[in-house]
Amino acid sequence: MASPFVDKVTITVRAGDGGNGAVTFHREKYVAAGGPDGGDGGRGGDIIFEVDDNMSTLMDFRYKRKYVAANGADGQGKRCSGRVGQSLHIRVPRGTLLRDADSGAIMHDMSSGEPFVAARGGRGGWGRALPSPVCRARATRSCSS
Repeated sequence: MASPFVDKVTITVRAGDGGNGAVTFHREKYVAAGGPDGGDGGRGGDIIFEVDDNMSTLMDFRYKRKYVAANGADGQGKRCSGRVGQSLHIRVPRGTLLRDADSGAIMHDMSSGEPFVAARGGRGGWGRALPSPVCRARATRSCSS
């Protein structure tokens, strides 16, 4: 029978992607030129490792090996930004060494109690909420004369 103590595992982590920005224009019945009003996309979720003093082995990682954080939501019209993706917190025992699978280099030593962000989520895309620089320059020139 195999020993229940697991001290070495290989897992895959992936941070969430940022949401897409929205390219929308304001449309209303009695507004002649509503202009752009698209919202920005939300940020993707991070992968954060935290120390848990109640854990003694890496047995939880034996069966679940892929960890993916949530993606950010897309922007919407009316300058509504997308929702930020939920960060994924992974609990590990104190003293765990986090290594890069490709190079074998130690990324972080979890002996201290501080959390470690292994993968940052993506930035959200820009929405079309402001007029283009050409339109702003044209408006500034007409106002100054």
